[in-house]
Amino acid sequence: MTPRSEREAPPSTHADGVRSRTGRPYLSRRSFLALVGTCAAAAASPSLLSCADKSKNIIVMESPDKQAADTMLTFFGFKYEPLNVTVIEDILHGFMDEHPGVNVSYESLKSRPYFEALDKRLATGNGDDVFMVDHDANLAYSQAGYLADLSLLPTIGTFKGIARDQMFAGGSLTYVPTSISAFGLYCNLDLLAERGVAVPQTYPELLAACAAFADADVAPIVCNNDISLKTFAIARALGPLYRSGTAADAIEGFNERPEELARALAPGFEAVKELVSRGFVDAATALETKKTSDDLEQFAAGKAPFMLTGAWASVRMHELAPSLAYEVHPYPAFDDGHALVVNVDTRVSVNSNSPQRDVAMEFVTYLTSQDAIERFANSQCSFSPLDKAFMPDDQAVRPVAACFEEDEAVIGSDDRLLYPIWDLTRQCVVSLLEGASVQEVEDMVRAAMEGAGA
Repeated sequence: MTPRSEREAPPSTHADGVRSRTGRPYLSRRSFLALVGTCAAAAASPSLLSCADKSKNIIVMESPDKQAADTMLTFFGFKYEPLNVTVIEDILHGFMDEHPGVNVSYESLKSRPYFEALDKRLATGNGDDVFMVDHDANLAYSQAGYLADLSLLPTIGTFKGIARDQMFAGGSLTYVPTSISAFGLYCNLDLLAERGVAVPQTYPELLAACAAFADADVAPIVCNNDISLKTFAIARALGPLYRSGTAADAIEGFNERPEELARALAPGFEAVKELVSRGFVDAATALETKKTSDDLEQFAAGKAPFMLTGAWASVRMHELAPSLAYEVHPYPAFDDGHALVVNVDTRVSVNSNSPQRDVAMEFVTYLTSQDAIERFANSQCSFSPLDKAFMPDDQAVRPVAACFEEDEAVIGSDDRLLYPIWDLTRQCVVSLLEGASVQEVEDMVRAAMEGAGA
């Protein structure tokens, strides 16, 4: 099997701007990264670090002076940050060193455009061998038969309880996680100290802290239009179920009686409405604020005391504002305490129709080894989903890491729930930011779940 090279005719391109499988270049055993978009090429890591985040996607290229491999494996994902990609490249090198007849390519797109592209590839029979999924995609792709059974992977027994509960929630095992990400309240320590405000630990304390900054021209809480307020709403609404140990029974009831979930989410939506109505979140700005880009730039400016987003964004925050003193704390979502929202994520699946499925399984086994997991999770300021625990190196996220307990963490997109809660709550928050009432978004949830017919 001879790989295509850069000397051939230009590859075809999908409407979404990503290269098709038929024209994708591959990664040889000693490759270099090339970036498309604003970066024409990167011959070394420094170039990658300087321009990867300006590119729509990242393609790992084949070095032209190497012989063709027997097997070409493609890996498609939504991890595009330079540090993440550098670690992924290192992991790919390690796998190929152990499998000299295999070349692997990695291509990535950011978040929602990624899933649009993945949908098209799988629907047209052009799906990659290995790809990343989330809760909602896993539901849809499992039903469509796109995902291979991973239950015989030799690394399955090394995952910790919270990860295994999620992995096997649907009965069959169609993905493996490579991290447990956390969501948190970013706190500008200097601004809080200037006003004598302590890091809020409860919801009333958050409201009081925001009120102390209400006379400023900037809303106290920076939010993006994706994960910020929906994860806070989930924490406020469903957190008590996890805290009391009744989440499993409650979710079973939600699956049987969708209207119960709509009612259960109401306190979370009410909190979002309160934060907006009191001016603690600027609705118009939040609607236009993109995740892990616009929001970080706003917080890096040093004018807002708080930001709601994933702990993984701390990697970018250090780059944007090296001198900014901040910490990432659990959400102050309860009247009497805080909640740590996590997701068992960066989920990896194998295409059930892959012509080299056995090799793809070997790659995923390597990707979920202890060494690979720790390097990858640490690059995202995330927890390991494996039994052997470690603390992320980033000191700013230590308050979140110190609170992580498997039996009390609130799972943002719980696999035991048979509805696409991740996108549904995002749509509801967008409606709230646009002026909808809590009752109206409750009705949205109810109608969506009835339409899904789980």
